[in-house]
Amino acid sequence: MKYGVIGTGYWGSNHARVASELAAEGAIDDVVLCDVDERRLAELCESYGVEGVTDYERLPEIGVDAATISTPSPTHHEIATTLLERGVDVIVEKPLALDGDDAWSIVETAREHDRTLAVGHIFRHHPALVDLRDRIDRGELGRLKYLTTSRFSFRAPRETTGALYSLGVHDVDVSNYLLGRDPERIYCSLDDAVREGIDETATLVMEYDGATSVINESWQVPVFGKRRDLVVVGTEKAAYVDYLDDNVVELYDSRVTERGGELRVRDEGKQVHTAPNDEPLRAEIEDFVAASRGDGTLRAPGRVGARAVELLEHATRSAEEHTVVSVGERGARTDAMTPRNR
Repeated sequence: MKYGVIGTGYWGSNHARVASELAAEGAIDDVVLCDVDERRLAELCESYGVEGVTDYERLPEIGVDAATISTPSPTHHEIATTLLERGVDVIVEKPLALDGDDAWSIVETAREHDRTLAVGHIFRHHPALVDLRDRIDRGELGRLKYLTTSRFSFRAPRETTGALYSLGVHDVDVSNYLLGRDPERIYCSLDDAVREGIDETATLVMEYDGATSVINESWQVPVFGKRRDLVVVGTEKAAYVDYLDDNVVELYDSRVTERGGELRVRDEGKQVHTAPNDEPLRAEIEDFVAASRGDGTLRAPGRVGARAVELLEHATRSAEEHTVVSVGERGARTDAMTPRNR
């Protein structure tokens, strides 16, 4: 397999590193990097000893079979559909696109051309979150009731996409991933006091059947340094994950019980579990490479990315209209997808 990496900025350079490691181990054959910044491209190509091109449309011509797209979000639709139409499997960094129509269009193109489409929802490969999902599936937490997520830092807002699409996209998908279903209603509030039109703070409440997920994202909180964490509360136990501590899951054996008509708090302490500490990005790319070869099932297929974008659109509408928005059914194209791309 000849593997391409399109976009070699901060995150794309990490994709280039992992792809080069896989090539050195024989998991893939060759790596080709692509970027319009010739200087940066030349430096990375020299560093990893690989080929480089400045035009992504050349990749099919030189035999690239699969590729990462790690370019600015507004370019995802054009690059992804072009490569899929020309027979290249792709994994697209989140968000898959900036609107639902474009996102489902990419998914439909993959289906029409029988190509593998994955999305870079990397937290589906986070060791602690994978371990937590397994525990939820085994019933250790009981029925999930409440989730809350915080992603806080202090920095200037980006020029292109706000906190909702840059950060919230992760946690919207994580909520669906852990609960195994879509929300029924969304309420969202956005703040853009620093850079007009670019939200630096996003607050979402997503209501599921029997559960609520509260998501807090901000680039304007200097209190915690960098904070990324998740609390999941079930009827039997609660869990805590610090995303910055990749492989640790804390379980709290705490719940409220009723006896003789009286409510009592039962607290039997905390257990700390350590999951295998695999690098999430490497696990994500290995998952994609295996699916591209027909050897595995994607943890984050195209439809997952498209649905996340749809939910962000609902959240944006909620913020604009200052109202709770009913989510409704998934995109109409979902039912037509083949197993390869679902």
